[in-house]
Amino acid sequence: MTERKPMIAVLTGAGISTDSGIPDFRGPQGVWTRDPAAEKMFTYEYYMSDPAVRRASWRARADNAAWTAQPNPAHLALVELERAGFPVRIITQNIDGLHQKAGSTPRKVLELHGTMFTVRCMGCGERGTMRDALDRVEAGDPDPACLSCGGILKAGTVMFGENLDGETLAQAGAIAKACRVFWAVGTSLMVQPAASLCAIAMTEGAKTTIVNAQPTPYDPVADEVIRDPIGEALPRMVAALIAAHPS
Repeated sequence: MTERKPMIAVLTGAGISTDSGIPDFRGPQGVWTRDPAAEKMFTYEYYMSDPAVRRASWRARADNAAWTAQPNPAHLALVELERAGFPVRIITQNIDGLHQKAGSTPRKVLELHGTMFTVRCMGCGERGTMRDALDRVEAGDPDPACLSCGGILKAGTVMFGENLDGETLAQAGAIAKACRVFWAVGTSLMVQPAASLCAIAMTEGAKTTIVNAQPTPYDPVADEVIRDPIGEALPRMVAALIAAHPS
């Protein structure tokens, strides 16, 4: 009888996308490391109260590298793992859509912090595409308002000071609880409640591996910590797992 393949949960953070040309936030060359004031653009209170922050946010969205970024070997390795028949669930803190672009089944990718490709009116709740909003910015409107009610438009992402979607978070918790293998890849494990998923998996006995260039709070209790570049480490980990559980 063929051994059943273990369920694998992969929590991904900004570090998995740096090889695709998208800078992380807290690394040595991170967005906030180089410009601490930029964090205001990701903070709900500042965004909602300060038109200058919103104008800067719209400029940054238009210039975001994710518009043209392509998946890298780390994203593609997770696709390979899924195609090898493993029950894989990706819980991502990223908003760049690169897991889906690489070929991971969309319903198996849980976007904890939302997506940069939509917008939502904070007044009436109407939703639209980021592309339509950016077309208005490029046409000369530095802070486009909702066309229905005049309310403030915000990217369909979760900012600091906002709560994560309760249903999405509950699904992520259930995945962390059920998995037998938990990989934390390219995440500082400093932002809650996403970081707590690592603790949930560990408590339930999942074999936990952390792949991150910088130390994380969970390193001392993880089964394995890997500092190698993610684009090299993840394909190697996937190949080893596939070899250990042949079809």
